[in-house]
Amino acid sequence: MGGERRVGIPWRTRDGRFSPFKLAVFLALFLPALWLVFRAFGGAGGLGPRPYMEAIHRSGDWAVRLWLISLALTPFRHMLRLPALALVRRMIGVAVFAYAALHVTLYTVDLAGDLGKVASEIWLRFYLTIGFVALLGLLALAATSTDGMLRRLGGRAWRGLHRLTYPLAALALWHFGLQSKLEVSEPMVMIGLTLWVLLLRWPAARTGWGLALSLPLVVLATAGIEAAWYAVRSGAPLTAILGANLMTGLGLRPAHWVALLVGAAILLVGLARLRPVAPVRRRRLSEVP
Repeated sequence: MGGERRVGIPWRTRDGRFSPFKLAVFLALFLPALWLVFRAFGGAGGLGPRPYMEAIHRSGDWAVRLWLISLALTPFRHMLRLPALALVRRMIGVAVFAYAALHVTLYTVDLAGDLGKVASEIWLRFYLTIGFVALLGLLALAATSTDGMLRRLGGRAWRGLHRLTYPLAALALWHFGLQSKLEVSEPMVMIGLTLWVLLLRWPAARTGWGLALSLPLVVLATAGIEAAWYAVRSGAPLTAILGANLMTGLGLRPAHWVALLVGAAILLVGLARLRPVAPVRRRRLSEVP
């Protein structure tokens, strides 16, 4: 019994060993929710005059942020030479669903638990419709995230299902932008960072030249998407908005934040690549059993 695999314990590896890294990530995933609870009881100034609405927005924000982190794990595992990042990918994915479910639950509570009203709002408001579709997709991904479901579905079908995380993430970001009304700075930053993370799934983009070229590409893409967003919603000239998004006269715009964050990440990758990698010891013929 001592060698028996311990299934379902999030801080253990698949062979049953204790992982401090997995435990640290597991505990960290609770921190945003605990911060919300702390604020709900009056800490850090409370949740403002509309506490439920504030909690709804913050839980949704964290669902999107964690979704971005989950998408970034695979390319960063390769670039930073940290295979341990693969150990927490499913855990973070389940946390994405948990925060999205909390987001919808708080919305339901805000409507006095009237499920008919909730269903009506989801049906009639487009940004709620696409958000709910993303939630249903997350539910399917979370429900099939276990090794048991992987065996039942088969590797090919399981991988095909879990590739839906990319279009579902796009729906979540669209929902994020629409519900933010006129202030879409954070949604635009998240869109820019997500575009960069998706670009990094292409191996050539993870090379030195690929990383160098990716920075201006995602900065221009972020500025262009934000300009198109405001042009469609306000009717202002696209070129004028694009110019303002690239200049610093109005303060740091989403494109600037993306430049800073992506630049910092590229610097981190460069430093990681300076770290010496232990050579693989070849076994002599006499050592082969």
